Amino acid sequence: MPEQSTPGERSLTVAVTQWGATRDLTSNLDIAMDMIGDAGGQHADLIVLPENCLCVGTNDEMRAAALNLESSAITSLRSAAAAAGVTVILGGFKRKDGSGSVRNTALVIGDDGEIIGGYDKIHLFDAKVGGMSFEASKVESRGDTPVMLSVKGIQVGLSVCYDVRFPELYRRLALAGAEVMLIPAAFAYLTGLDHWEVLLRARAIENGVFVVAPATIRPENHDCGFQTYGHALVVDPWGRVLLDLGDTQKECRVMTLDMNLVSQVRASLPVLRGVQPAAYVKAPRMISSAQPAVVE
Repeated sequence: MPEQSTPGERSLTVAVTQWGATRDLTSNLDIAMDMIGDAGGQHADLIVLPENCLCVGTNDEMRAAALNLESSAITSLRSAAAAAGVTVILGGFKRKDGSGSVRNTALVIGDDGEIIGGYDKIHLFDAKVGGMSFEASKVESRGDTPVMLSVKGIQVGLSVCYDVRFPELYRRLALAGAEVMLIPAAFAYLTGLDHWEVLLRARAIENGVFVVAPATIRPENHDCGFQTYGHALVVDPWGRVLLDLGDTQKECRVMTLDMNLVSQVRASLPVLRGVQPAAYVKAPRMISSAQPAVVE
């Protein structure tokens, strides 16, 4: 197992966030702006806000609360990013696009307050869990393109929540050079209990990357539509959990990722060099005792 080392020239200081988001946009926005200021005060390079952190509610409520890029809430976040001098990832919000559709977009705001770009969530959460039906495709339209971001010359892959169940996306990002994967989430409580940490550690291990996963958590004494799991995590490329915010109702934690560890793990376990894409596109060959196959 590679040893933890003191961060050198290749490091990324990240602010990881968690809070109990509600239906109240103004309250949620105030928390986000406070955390951005806190991250800037601690000299973070990047702050990642959770998915749906500006509004958590029913499908209809979240669709009705969709924002465009010219909205006052986005303008406020841009101003906060510029004042703090920190790159902000709004980890997923319901965005009205130019065609009238709604997208679940991880928006990237630069440290000068300019919108750099964004990632539209590719995999939509259509599932039935614990007697509840989650039909995200009735709220938003899916994206179709992986997206990466360069921060201090370090390549960062963008994703959102349910994407974590689709390892193909992360392998594609890793092969394109990503060393850090962002997975902001509003992860359902019941699936979170058994799946959240396992999935995040798997994505880190199989690609030799850091995983940074901020999260919402159901606020105390408040009906926010559905219960989310919390437990914002940071996982290193060896699969070790470096940070777990547990059931904390509101926190912004700043930590520095030593990017040297990525190269150390990838040298020890060179899985990316071993990928065989030409073999994976072939249909599996079936064998059975009734019709023995010839092994060439």
